[in-house]
Amino acid sequence: MEQNNSADLLLVIDMQNVYTKGQEWACEGVEAASASILRLLNSRMPEQVIFTRYLAAEHPEGVWKEYNEMNAAINADAWLNEMMPEFLPWVKTHPVYTKNVYSSFAVPEVVKAAKKARRLVISGVVAECCVLSTVLSAIDAGCKVIYLTDAVAGLNEASRTETEKIVSYFAPLHTELMTTEEYLTHSKPLL
Repeated sequence: MEQNNSADLLLVIDMQNVYTKGQEWACEGVEAASASILRLLNSRMPEQVIFTRYLAAEHPEGVWKEYNEMNAAINADAWLNEMMPEFLPWVKTHPVYTKNVYSSFAVPEVVKAAKKARRLVISGVVAECCVLSTVLSAIDAGCKVIYLTDAVAGLNEASRTETEKIVSYFAPLHTELMTTEEYLTHSKPLL
């Protein structure tokens, strides 16, 4: 693996309007996760940040055809697919990559940056779909994953907790679970 950077990479997964309260794909606790992510961004730690967003593929393959047909109204709504308003200033100054599957590792630029980082710091939605798929892909790619428990939201508390449990099975070698506070307190940049 090409790890040559002493800096961590914060990956902010799919913080789009469709996951906010009152929307069809609303994630329980998304407001708290958003606040934790904003705290990280404002702290400037990690220095490297990448955002991803899910947009339906124009020509999906396999079961993604059915998935996109079932969710056609959501896919067609530009506002639902936009990043949440609190992240708009940040996406103007940091890369935003579009994916049309669950894993952010479907984006070559994400894989390249993650492999160069000291650690990949995971945040965003949906815990049991895009976040978990990304974590497993990152592990397979040889990345050390920091999973921020309070910066991730799921469809409900039970599925979010179960996802944390799955991620914890890969600790301590592949993953480390912590809160945003723990990360900021114990993860000083290497000089």
